[in-house]
Amino acid sequence: MSSVGIVMLVHTALERAEQVVRHWTAAGCPVVLHVDRKVDDARFRAFKVKFTKDPLVRFSNRHRCEWGTWGIVAASQSASELMLAQFADVRHVFLASGSCLPLRPVQELVDYLAARPRTDFIESATTADVPWIVGGLSTERFTLRFPFSWKRQRRTFDAYVSLQRKLGIRRRIPYGLIPHMGSQWWCLTRQTLSAILEDPNRKAYDAYFRRVWIPDESYYQTLARLYSSKIESRSLTLSKFDFQGKPHVFYDDHLQLLRRSDCFVARKIWPQADRLYRTFLTDASGAMKRTEPNPGKIDRIFAKAVERRTRGRKGLYMQSRYPDVGAENGMTSGPYSILQGFSELFENFEPWFARATGARVHGHLFAPERAVFSDDQQLFNGCLSDNARSRDYNPERFLSNLIWNTRGERQCFQFGPRDTQKANWFMARDANAQISVISGAWAIPLFKSNANFTELRREAARLQQIESDQLQLLRSKWVSARIRIWSMAEFVEAPMENLQTIVDEIGPLANSHLSEAPKMVDLVGFGQFLQNLKNQGMHPYLMGDFPVDPTPAQTSQRPRKPYLVK
Repeated sequence: MSSVGIVMLVHTALERAEQVVRHWTAAGCPVVLHVDRKVDDARFRAFKVKFTKDPLVRFSNRHRCEWGTWGIVAASQSASELMLAQFADVRHVFLASGSCLPLRPVQELVDYLAARPRTDFIESATTADVPWIVGGLSTERFTLRFPFSWKRQRRTFDAYVSLQRKLGIRRRIPYGLIPHMGSQWWCLTRQTLSAILEDPNRKAYDAYFRRVWIPDESYYQTLARLYSSKIESRSLTLSKFDFQGKPHVFYDDHLQLLRRSDCFVARKIWPQADRLYRTFLTDASGAMKRTEPNPGKIDRIFAKAVERRTRGRKGLYMQSRYPDVGAENGMTSGPYSILQGFSELFENFEPWFARATGARVHGHLFAPERAVFSDDQQLFNGCLSDNARSRDYNPERFLSNLIWNTRGERQCFQFGPRDTQKANWFMARDANAQISVISGAWAIPLFKSNANFTELRREAARLQQIESDQLQLLRSKWVSARIRIWSMAEFVEAPMENLQTIVDEIGPLANSHLSEAPKMVDLVGFGQFLQNLKNQGMHPYLMGDFPVDPTPAQTSQRPRKPYLVK
C-alpha cells in the first residue's frame, strides 16, 4: 500500500471521478471519497456500488457543499478522519477534487513525498501578503459573520455585511490563531492533519470558522501553522484563477501547457477533455521529466491571458469586451495622421503626399456627403462603407475600425471644420493620432467659389466658429495626440520646411528628404477677399496676419540686395 492517501471531493461528472479514482488505486493509493449531498441518492448509490470490491476505496459521510460555506471544510474533515482511521500506512494525505487530474506517474508523487516525510505542502500566507483576494473582503472575512450564502442569498449577504460594518461589529479571533489564507488544495502529513482534527479546541475553532467567509481557504491554512514542523507554502496542485477569482478550466488544447508546468496534479479539467484524460491516465511514462513542480513557468501565459481578457488588444473593440470610456487599452491600434487645410492649400495634395510618405492617404473621411476613401473607393478594408449615415452612427468606432482593419499600413486623411466633428475629442485623446492643422485654410474654397458674398460671409463665420472650438479642444491639457497648428499665414512663409516636419514624423515609411513640392493654389486676391470679409463686419482671425495682396508688378520689381562673389 502507498504511503500517500487521496481525499477526493466529488460534486459532478461522476464518470470522470471514477476514472481518476481507479488511476490512483492502480498505483496503490487509498482513496476516500466524499460525494456532495446535492448529488441525488440514486446516482450516488450507482456510483458507490462500482467500488464495493475495491479494498482501497472508502466513502465518508456526506455534507452539502456550497461555494464559500463551511460544508466544504466539513466534507474534507469527515473524509480525512476516515482516511487516518482506515489506512494506518498513509503518511501524507493529498486533498483533491473530482475534477483534478494527475499529470505525472503516481509513483513520482509517492517518491517525492517519501523524500520529504515531515513536510506539509499547503499555501499559507497572512491576509496582508496575498494578492489574489477578489471581492473586497480581506481581514473582514475573519472579523465579521457570514451566515448567508453569497450565491443564493446575495442581497441578504451584502445587507448583513453592511449592517455589521455600520454597527461596528467585530468577532473575536480565538486566542493563539493568526489567520492565514491560501489554496484549498493541500497535502498534509499524518502528524499535522491528525493534530488539527484531534485538537482539544477543535470545537471552538470549528464554531469560529463556520462563520468565516470562504473557510476552505483559511481553516487548514491557519491551523497548520500551529502544528506543522515544516511548511512549504505552496500547493502541489496546479490551480489558476482569473481576474474575477474564478478557476481557469483546462481543455484538450491545453495539453502542452500542462506538460510544461511539471506539476503532479491539475484542476479544473473539463469533463469532456477526452485527450487530456486519455494522455495522462493511460501513459505510464507520462512523458514528463522527474523535476520539481514549477507552475511559475506558465504564469506568464496566464498573466497574458488575464491581460488580454481584461484589457483586450490595443484598438480592438468588440461586443464581448467593450471598455468604459477612459479604460481602453489604446484608443486605436496604430499611428495615423490627420491633415487639416492641406488639400485646400495645395493642388492634388493627396497623391503627392502618398508618394512622399508611402502611406495610404484618404480624402475627407468625415465629409457630410460621404467618407472619401483613397482612390474613391465605396468599400474599404473590413467592409467599411462610405455611407455617411452609417459612419455618423458611431464615428469613433468608424475610425478605430479603419485603423484596426489596416494594421501595418499608415493611414492619413483630410479633415476640416466642414466635416462632422463628433470624433474630435476621441482623436485628440488618442496617443496614436498625429494632427496637423493649417488654421483658416477652409477659407480658400470660399475664395475660389462663385457664390454671393452674403452667403460666403455667413459660411465663413460658421466655419471659423467650428474651427475655433476645435482648436480650443486641441489645446486642452487632456490631449494625448501629437498636434501641430499653424496659421495659414505662418505656413505659406515656409511651406516645404513645414511639410518636411510632418513627413519626418510619419517615420520609416517616409522618404528622408522631400524631392518634389506640391503645387500651392493661386492665392492672388486672397488677402483682398479677407479684407472684404472684414469690411462686411466678419473678422477672419484664424488665417493669421495675411496681408492684402501686392500686385504682381510690385512683387517682380522689388530690388534685390547686391552680393559679392570672390
